[in-house]
Amino acid sequence: MTHPRLNTVEAALIFISVAQLSTALKCVCQLCANNTCETGADGACWNSVMLINGKEEAVKSCLSPAEMRGQVFCYSSRNVSKRNCCFTDFCNNETLHLHPGYVERPSEEPGWGRLELAAAILVPSALLCVSILLGVCVVQGQRCAYNRAHKNDVEEPLDDQSLMSPDKCIKDLIYDMSTSGSGLPLLVQRTIARTIVLQETIGKGRFGEVWRGRWRGEDVAVKIFSSRDERSWFREAEIYQTIMLRHESILGFIAADNKDNGSWTQLWLVSEYHEHGSLFDYLNRYTVSVDGMIVLALSITSGLAHLHMEIIGTQGKPAIAHRDIKSKNILVKKNGTAVIADLGLAVKHDSSTNTIDIPSNHRVGTKRYMAPELLDDTINMSSFESFKRADIYSLGLVFWELARRCSVRGLQEDFQLPYYDMVPSDPSVEDMRKIVCDQKLRPNIPNQWQSCEALRVIGKLMRECWYANAAARLTALRVKKTVSQVTVLKDIKD
Repeated sequence: MTHPRLNTVEAALIFISVAQLSTALKCVCQLCANNTCETGADGACWNSVMLINGKEEAVKSCLSPAEMRGQVFCYSSRNVSKRNCCFTDFCNNETLHLHPGYVERPSEEPGWGRLELAAAILVPSALLCVSILLGVCVVQGQRCAYNRAHKNDVEEPLDDQSLMSPDKCIKDLIYDMSTSGSGLPLLVQRTIARTIVLQETIGKGRFGEVWRGRWRGEDVAVKIFSSRDERSWFREAEIYQTIMLRHESILGFIAADNKDNGSWTQLWLVSEYHEHGSLFDYLNRYTVSVDGMIVLALSITSGLAHLHMEIIGTQGKPAIAHRDIKSKNILVKKNGTAVIADLGLAVKHDSSTNTIDIPSNHRVGTKRYMAPELLDDTINMSSFESFKRADIYSLGLVFWELARRCSVRGLQEDFQLPYYDMVPSDPSVEDMRKIVCDQKLRPNIPNQWQSCEALRVIGKLMRECWYANAAARLTALRVKKTVSQVTVLKDIKD
């Protein structure tokens, strides 16, 4: 005879389990208000501990459903880092330790009896097993049906083996990623990263180092993050793998991996290699022709317009704001065009819920390139348009750097950073605020630019990009169209 109390408990547990599957997940978050964050039903609670300078440092936060696609963020290393993803409310409210002996065991609390406890474990487990079995059967059936229907289809999706075939080069892999809409499978990314041979350091920054590496005889760029910047690595890898982000004017992402060398964890981002380096380096070394300036300006603006644009649909793309546009975060390709890089501070906008996904790391943008509303802290953080308008202000400053190095009839100016003659070499926020907000100064636009049509148009664009009133600034698409018209006018005159 079935005990009525047992039936009641089982029914309640089933209800709770089903409810948890359909509701948002709440997690402990050290950097959030009230130490709590919330993610979607397909997200997870994230718990991480890493050995930094001999001390264990822990991070607890939420993973969005989009971030959960890159399971690399849940994997642990052998001795110096441990990560855990879990799927119930506040399940990350546990302090992880690198050595099993240090793990804190929660004290047992009086409550349910053995029968209730067994039911609490067995009922959700049974439901989960049944769901998994049903899911596997459905997926297998769909796969078999698809294979029968597309047996001779030349456009059938590539599997891991075909992606990693010996005749594949970097361009082929990036094309494969473009057609799939997002990044390569995790296993392929790890295989690529672990067969790269590092050659030389080509740059350093606050995040770590950039190396030139070799993979199958081709050069790649490897950005190695310091262990303190795990969240920045995590964020940049996630943004680069956003569906439909691929664009000729955005740096070609190849792989992300965390590599444990036994002493510390290296966090890698692998991308295309561009031998000219950043626009900052390029303009320091070379002048550009009028044609070269237009090509660079158009490709930079095309990349930013693609970032800012939302693409609606099942294979859509959210609108993204960069938040750190500057000449050091733009790379110059061999053909004279440019790509936008360093997406670690980017924010995404979900138009269906009108929410902004802001990264939970401590980095801020570069002070010299900050828009007035960022310097005086008047920016509306709840409006996604505010972030796009701040990008446009920074774009105007990059155009100024570019135009100074444009050679017209053998005349050009030396390379300088914006506001070089108004603030110290490493200005503070207060230094920039006094110049940009209080005195409302902007970089000088030389009179001789009026004698060249292209420079005159670029100069006018700058002024319209760095208005103090953010709402009056041009959009990236408007800037792109104006620069395109300069190209058309020049072709007509030629």
